[in-house]
Amino acid sequence: MNILFERFTLPEQLSRVIYNSPSVIIPTSKEVLFELIFGNEHTGKIEVLYDVNGKPVKEAEVVRCKNGAAVNYPEDYMRRRDPDCMRIADDQPTDKPRFEDVYGYKFDELRIETLRWLTKQELILVPFKAGGYDYGYEAVLVCPRNAAFFGFAMAQLQAFVDIRTVDHFKPRAVVYVAPPFRHTRFGGKQVVVHNRLPDLHEVFSYNLYPGPSAKKGIYSVLLDIGEQEGWVTAHASSARIITPYENEMVMMHEGASGGGKSELLQDVMRCADGRVLLGVDLVTGEERYISMSDTCTIAPVTDDMAMCPPSIQKSGGKLSLVDGEDGWFVRVDGITSYGCDPMYERIAIHSKEPLMFLNLEAVPRATCLPWEHVPDSDGKPCPNPRIIVPRRMIENIVTQPVDVDVRSFGVRMPPATAKKPTYGIMGLMHIIPPALAWLWRLVAPRGFKNPSISGGSPLASEGVGSYWPFATGRRVVQANLLLEQIINCTQTRYVLIPNQHIGSFKVGFAAEWIAREYLARRGGVNMKMDRLSPARCPLFGYALNEMKVDGQRISSRFLRPELQESLGEEGYDKGAEILYKFFEKELAVYDCEELHPVGKQILECFKKRGSVEDYCADRGISEEKLYADTEERAIQSLKEDSALAAYAAHMNYTLEPDDFYAIIPGNSIQEKAHKRRQIELEGRLAPMEEYARKTKALREIMENAMIKRRETDQEWLRYGDTAADVLQANKQFPDSFISLG
Repeated sequence: MNILFERFTLPEQLSRVIYNSPSVIIPTSKEVLFELIFGNEHTGKIEVLYDVNGKPVKEAEVVRCKNGAAVNYPEDYMRRRDPDCMRIADDQPTDKPRFEDVYGYKFDELRIETLRWLTKQELILVPFKAGGYDYGYEAVLVCPRNAAFFGFAMAQLQAFVDIRTVDHFKPRAVVYVAPPFRHTRFGGKQVVVHNRLPDLHEVFSYNLYPGPSAKKGIYSVLLDIGEQEGWVTAHASSARIITPYENEMVMMHEGASGGGKSELLQDVMRCADGRVLLGVDLVTGEERYISMSDTCTIAPVTDDMAMCPPSIQKSGGKLSLVDGEDGWFVRVDGITSYGCDPMYERIAIHSKEPLMFLNLEAVPRATCLPWEHVPDSDGKPCPNPRIIVPRRMIENIVTQPVDVDVRSFGVRMPPATAKKPTYGIMGLMHIIPPALAWLWRLVAPRGFKNPSISGGSPLASEGVGSYWPFATGRRVVQANLLLEQIINCTQTRYVLIPNQHIGSFKVGFAAEWIAREYLARRGGVNMKMDRLSPARCPLFGYALNEMKVDGQRISSRFLRPELQESLGEEGYDKGAEILYKFFEKELAVYDCEELHPVGKQILECFKKRGSVEDYCADRGISEEKLYADTEERAIQSLKEDSALAAYAAHMNYTLEPDDFYAIIPGNSIQEKAHKRRQIELEGRLAPMEEYARKTKALREIMENAMIKRRETDQEWLRYGDTAADVLQANKQFPDSFISLG
């Protein structure tokens, strides 16, 4: 028996499986695990087959590429997560379907059969930490050797542990993988069974698509632990947003799958001429653009799972979070050609270590390209192509917990017109009080044409915090935890952001990018109430009276869709009624005795169709108080901006070509020069000149700022000089500098 087993303290039944299996491999690195996929270095492609009632059934095909392993499934159904795949085997409280109720027999029978089947297989045992190295929980994966790609996916997504580096590894969770039972017991359906024991969470994965188990299955484990300990793992991306003036804001974006979480971390998508397409009117064909001379720097924190344990919370009134994953399950349906997403394209194509690709076309020994999506059986590209990207490969990645300034919630909106009214009536951005923020998270609409899951309906809900599909317990418990989190974080602000459509305008994710830039430049949600008006539909909170980004005004038709001629107030009101009926249906399940008292007040306000002012009052927060405490930051930000403009005027700057090229995006002088000419022809040169002057002023101030390296220093030094000193020292003594890469 492998001596490495001595480092584990395993559950008794798992130990029996391990000791009776023909062979068990414990990989000591991800590289070893990758090679196990193919068996030897000469194999370029394998088929993952299992005996099902005496016949071989192909579950997947794995291709060795230059940049990793590409996995494809013969069935369209297996290429995305089935939202109805969770079954609960234990007797603990739950609102999810119990195994016995669905299938008519106790899971114990199948559990024994599953463990017996695993005992006969050559196995791989993968140790990892669910939730990351610093704050995670010890766990193991047990899978057949011929499904090594699944083990590799788990090792990429979670914090892989080299068992040689630990002395005592006692799993809080075990994931068992047994693919053939999908056919013998479940009629070909994806099924993931959760068995919550007193000190162990068992996950039985009866399929080989990693979404429901290696990804969301571990999410379930964290939610279960959080429910026991009184905290939440939010379904959210988050990032530190750094403005061109180096002001910072932390933004957290929540929502159902497809709600824009990954897009928060992307740069603003530009057209060939450098402009940003805000939207296209599907009725008239009108196109609306804005120009942005420079955009914020994005320092990503989380992509999907944001852990908010008590150990990292502070007393400042802002929610603190940390990433719950070691790798990101990135959907690349938006990468349709070269240049769509340079960062992920660069990572995928030029990775120095093997990656995992799903639903992407691949040729043995060739480079797997992120825009070559495998076609479904109808000939259309699969809408759910994925790449598992280790978070350390992400540019500007933040590794420490952060404090959240703004929590946004994204919803996929359908087109809405007077002739075809729908719920797609949300403006580009709405400011909402905490009470409404909680309601939107309880409802969490899956939204229009969700690409991440199988099935769907015109308007469906993913429930509490949009993570309810992955939770194993009771809705009301999660609703209470979420409400307590919101109540305790008095300094974190809330907004709503649509994607795909605003009324009749097709916008994609432009609203999210523009809202992000707008909020960052203002230092968060810090506008006075006279800049806001109650939205026509109170569920949307407040609409902005005006929005200016980089000196350009956003049309009121995007801020208040009822002003669109193709929609109008009548079409808007019909859409609002659709939304209200949906909320009524979904919120009814939370209206029970166990609900938090404040939650009951908020639900009563909704039942009465209260105004946004009523939602503010229910939490004892007046409209003015809601944003007054951030006003000082807004004033300071404006002072800084005015000071830069005044300094530039005082210095009487003459702008040189290099000053313009410094603020114009582009890969070459020729490209930047062409864009400058376009800007000049469009009459947009004046605001660009103003921005260039302020940028030049900031550069000079930073270069000439006087600083001390240490408090004890007697001598003041120019910032620019110290920077030069550091660069010179780095060149002379490179071994003395620690790489952050």
